[in-house]
Amino acid sequence: MTDKAQDIVALLAPTVGSLGLELLGAEYLPSPGGALLRLYIDVPEREERLVGIEDCEAVSREVSAQLDVEDPISGHYTLEVSSPGLDRPLFTPAQFQRFAGGQAKVGLKLPQDGRRRLQGRIVRAEGDTIVFDVDGTEFAVAAGNIDKARLVPDWVALGLAPAPKPGKPPAPGKKPAPKRNKPES
Repeated sequence: MTDKAQDIVALLAPTVGSLGLELLGAEYLPSPGGALLRLYIDVPEREERLVGIEDCEAVSREVSAQLDVEDPISGHYTLEVSSPGLDRPLFTPAQFQRFAGGQAKVGLKLPQDGRRRLQGRIVRAEGDTIVFDVDGTEFAVAAGNIDKARLVPDWVALGLAPAPKPGKPPAPGKKPAPKRNKPES
């Protein structure tokens, strides 16, 4: 998260919390025509329900009023309030730890070991360090060097993709090549 997004999260988290929801993080994307402020909300981990449109509407109403009073963003901006979705963004070490064992795609602010992007299994979060398994090797990244991170859904486990054939799983994000019949000579 940018410093501006972190400041906005610190400002708005109590308001979102008062609605019985959790503010996971924010994306602040300035542009010449006006900025975009996208807030990601979720229900607390212990609850057995999902974020609904009525939750997004309630947060939007309350947060809009607070943003009008506090005025942390100069100029025109658009506010979006969203649930995290299956490919949820990850903002804090605690969120990485919650999803340890899952796959994540990560973009880094500064290159590390020649990489700006990585995809791997989240092994653990230790303080402000997130450890990934990238191609069988542990890769530690400072949380402050993470620009963006998202979970990679396991589409097979969700029943939304066919299971790989025994013996050879497809590479992550790759579809198996279609089989073609050889012409007879």
